[in-house]
Amino acid sequence: MYDIAVVGGGLSGLSSAIQLAKAGLNVVLLEKKAYPFHRVCGEYISLETLPFFKTKLDFNPFDHGAVMINQLTISSPKGSTIKLPLDLGGFGISRFHLDFLLKKIAQESGVTIFDKTNVLNIEQKNSHFEIKTNRQGILKSTMAIGAFGKRSNLDRSLKRSSFYQRSPYIGVKHHIRIADFMLENEIALHNFQDGYCGISRVEKGIFCLCYLSHRKNLKQAGNIPTLEKSVLQKNPFLKTIFNEAEFVWEKPLVINEISFEKKTLKENGVWLSGDSAGMITPLCGNGMAMAIHSSYLISNAILDIFQHNKTETIAFQEYEKQWQKHFSTRLKIGRNIQKMFGNPFLTEILVRSLKHLPPVANQLIKLTHGQDFLEKK
Repeated sequence: MYDIAVVGGGLSGLSSAIQLAKAGLNVVLLEKKAYPFHRVCGEYISLETLPFFKTKLDFNPFDHGAVMINQLTISSPKGSTIKLPLDLGGFGISRFHLDFLLKKIAQESGVTIFDKTNVLNIEQKNSHFEIKTNRQGILKSTMAIGAFGKRSNLDRSLKRSSFYQRSPYIGVKHHIRIADFMLENEIALHNFQDGYCGISRVEKGIFCLCYLSHRKNLKQAGNIPTLEKSVLQKNPFLKTIFNEAEFVWEKPLVINEISFEKKTLKENGVWLSGDSAGMITPLCGNGMAMAIHSSYLISNAILDIFQHNKTETIAFQEYEKQWQKHFSTRLKIGRNIQKMFGNPFLTEILVRSLKHLPPVANQLIKLTHGQDFLEKK
């Protein structure tokens, strides 16, 4: 019998497991893939997370190859650009590297980790949960955290309404090398018809190129290479990158059904965190920071139950309150901004307008970024 079972070994799951284990709880973490592995994401993390990493996880990403990012470039499909400073800034580091480092910290903190383990079902009994897996049989825990990402078969088994809300978006990710085209401290958002592409540096001179596209683009193109040539490369910046870059992987990573709709924070007794609880649009560049922050919120609430004798109902209400306080506005703004991006006409107007209104542009950036959240409620 574990105190906590964490289902999903991404940033939110690993960070939650580490915090709870360091506080003395018996924690098991279940991840369906084998570490280390790549994930479809932009690999830019806001510096709002750095005090948390250092203080709560005893981890400094800059000791492990992370690259500082403090400049933003946005281009319209036609090639109009705006360059802005990122006052808070962020850092770039690959998920392949970062998740593996956090996995080792989790193990050193006492977390039992089963990777290559698919969770088939989570069922709440009277006083505990039973987690049915394909490799470890049935595991039992007092509480369960769902941190299984953007979309999972567990969403179906938990009968979450968000699982049945079809999304028209696909995500595609490459790792590339490209000389003398981008600054190492820059993140770029290049727009194209019904989509946008983010590019920023990670460790060892590699750049992460990750884009979101409407599914109809792929349907019309027939395959990913044709999509990239016929749609993305109409943006002159993306054309240069795709023609001049060295692509590290033979094939990109692809995911379907990326949804930004509202989600619940609890299903069938399972507390939800990270992308499982709500996902900001990628162009705002803060999905990973939000996942890390949410791990802090959920861990604090759960520790109130185990260490301060709060009832689960009261602790969850506090978690829900803090989630809404810190994330609801960011999610709403992200969804509204996304409606403009991917539309060539609107994006052109937005980029041209923001060039003459730097204070407005800076305010939009601030609204989609958080602040140092450590010890703040």
